[in-house]
Amino acid sequence: MKHTISRRRFVTTTAATGLLGMVPRHGLGAPGQTPPGGKLNIAVVGLGWMGSKNVQTCANENIVALCDVDHAFAAPSFKAYPKAAVYKDYRVMLEKQKDIDAVLIATPDHTHAVIAMAAMQAGKHVFCQKPLTHDIHESRMLAKAAKEAGVVTQMGIQGHSAEGLRLICEWIWAGAIGTVREVDAWCGLSYSPHGHSWWSSPLGDRPKEGMPVPADLDWDLWLGPAAERPYHSGYHPMVWRCWWDFGCGMMGDRGAHTLDSVKSALKLGAPTSIKGSGIVGGNAEVHPDKAVVVYEFPEREGFPPLKLTWYEGQPPPRPKELEEGRELAYDGGVLFKGDKGTIMCGVYGDSPRLIPETAMKAYQRPDKTLPRIKGSHEQNWIDAIKAGTKASADFSYSGPLTELALLGNLAKRFPDQKLLWDNELMKVTNLEAANEWVRRPYRKGWSL
Repeated sequence: MKHTISRRRFVTTTAATGLLGMVPRHGLGAPGQTPPGGKLNIAVVGLGWMGSKNVQTCANENIVALCDVDHAFAAPSFKAYPKAAVYKDYRVMLEKQKDIDAVLIATPDHTHAVIAMAAMQAGKHVFCQKPLTHDIHESRMLAKAAKEAGVVTQMGIQGHSAEGLRLICEWIWAGAIGTVREVDAWCGLSYSPHGHSWWSSPLGDRPKEGMPVPADLDWDLWLGPAAERPYHSGYHPMVWRCWWDFGCGMMGDRGAHTLDSVKSALKLGAPTSIKGSGIVGGNAEVHPDKAVVVYEFPEREGFPPLKLTWYEGQPPPRPKELEEGRELAYDGGVLFKGDKGTIMCGVYGDSPRLIPETAMKAYQRPDKTLPRIKGSHEQNWIDAIKAGTKASADFSYSGPLTELALLGNLAKRFPDQKLLWDNELMKVTNLEAANEWVRRPYRKGWSL
């Protein structure tokens, strides 16, 4: 079978990724409330770090509500938008403030799904930071709910709205490196020592004793659907991502970005198997420092089977094409390994180059056929809401992308075992214990 992609197939498959054009929708969740060109009323949930940055890119709209369980940590954002109503509980906000058109979510991973679901059920458009959810079941349910609600959604993977990802797609689809059967993706970073921050000492395991809850923090709300435990500064602020109960580790942090260009360029659906190995560090409480995850994908229309290897806390083997003295980026990237060449890019699909550089200089680039997005990833979401169209990384795309990352985490829980994945059943078919990590239990009183 010839695995190069025809011009006709190029256009067809491009449209399928959401990179081409926009899919018309009917209404804005609250039809007639926000006419094209008018300003949206935006609420933000989670303002300690990424939320404070995301809201700045939305500042030309009406920032009408700000919600955070820690009012001391969120104080700078409250001060920056004095006209916005202030809340601790997103449920109270959604119930009380009916003028909200759209909600931006930048809380810890374990609360993404419940907040996003509540917002969509209230008819609000949703921007949610990556990874979309904390477990695979949540991702599947959010994608389904977004489709049913007809709202405009976006996951915070800024590379999906950027130039680099589009170049990679255009080059690979034009045959720049031939047929791609293998990809290496990596992140050299680590959260070790776990629980460290500017405010707390390193922790190797769950703290044996709690600490007094800060006066401005609602710890019960911060825990949300996670199992109850005493407060400790090794969880909050800003050091929750390494803990299995709260964060998706480096796979959710960087993997959600790095696998984006791979999924788009190679039209990845679900893998048939995943296998984790080389686990270093970590335990039942915290993610490992190093790991290798191998995904196997079946043949797709126009593409052969693919082996995708994710290297965590370490780089992949050095490609023979890379010039002497030129290093792989420590923070991460992707190597697309074709039978006629190799493309290397950064974490976000940025700065793609054929390697060695002599190959890049000799390459005659194809025409740019994918539409380019003007402005920020957040602005793309805002523009889509106003136009009644589809944002670049809506939940129909970013839900399955998040599932890829979370399957990698699942594989790390059962090292050296090849897990067979049935995507339709959303189930590991050869190890029942692994399915406990497909859908994690919620604390009493919480539901999706």
